[in-house]
Amino acid sequence: MLYSLGRSMKLHQIRELVTADFEAVDRVVKHRLHSQVALVDQVASYIIYSGGKRLRPLLVLLAGRACGHQGDQHIEAAAIVEFIHTATLLHDDVVDGSSLRRGRDTANEVFGNATSVLVGDFLYSRAFQMMVKLGSPRVMQVLADATNTIAEGEVQQLMNAHDPATTEERYLEVIYRKTAKLFEAGAQIAGILAGVSAETEAALVAYGRHVGTAFQLIDDYLDYHASPEALGKNLGDDLAEGKPTLPLIYALRTGTATQQALIRESIEHGGLEHLGEITRAIESTGGLLYTHSLARREAAQALAALGALPDSRYKTALTGLAEFSVNRSH
Repeated sequence: MLYSLGRSMKLHQIRELVTADFEAVDRVVKHRLHSQVALVDQVASYIIYSGGKRLRPLLVLLAGRACGHQGDQHIEAAAIVEFIHTATLLHDDVVDGSSLRRGRDTANEVFGNATSVLVGDFLYSRAFQMMVKLGSPRVMQVLADATNTIAEGEVQQLMNAHDPATTEERYLEVIYRKTAKLFEAGAQIAGILAGVSAETEAALVAYGRHVGTAFQLIDDYLDYHASPEALGKNLGDDLAEGKPTLPLIYALRTGTATQQALIRESIEHGGLEHLGEITRAIESTGGLLYTHSLARREAAQALAALGALPDSRYKTALTGLAEFSVNRSH
């Protein structure tokens, strides 16, 4: 049975259920960020505390509690996931040449590309040090596989860039690897640490994968729908970088010959010269509606997976997190 996607808990209400856990994660992050090299501290802190939603560590905390975890290993696990995510952001912004994230200058804009890449490497290696401390070979395997998959996704996205022949299937494979995989891994390791059954672990994997996919679909939807102020980045960034995301792919598949030619040229060459015309083409072909409906379908599948978990306020919060992933405006 699918849960309703009509009602949504506010994100702050979801976080309030694990306030103490979140505060503990912050303490771990601050402690583990410390480096004898001052610039590492400075850059890592700049991006870690730049106002992100912290959905991935939140998912780990909620999944752990929903599975009855009583210890504090899920705190360390949540911090590890946050470090891996932050490392990917540092590297992604360099690869994409981004200058704005979450409404402020990116780390590479402030500190330079070389520094951002190297601090990203520091965060990855620190995350693996923390994995060793957890002492769970299975957790290490899941997270090692996830970081490898994320790297492959980044390369795949680079291959898709400026390629108007990119299919919906290739696009979905990239967002699974780049985004959904870490959501999936976070939910899975929470279950592993809680000692859940194989059936429940598989349900957590499905939940994380579908929530992560829905979240990225809405990100790509908002790139052509939200105001720059609400989104916290430059509107049309994906187009500027020649990234064929789903709204563009759908419009290219269903638009008029004139619209198709314009979109194809814009993907091949990048830039925002025709952003207004392309945005109108996406809207008129139903590209935004199609992307949003696919996100809602993914969220519904995530909610269905929660049926394997016992009822609790934490399970309710996981439901709210899936709903938030599709109902947000930024």
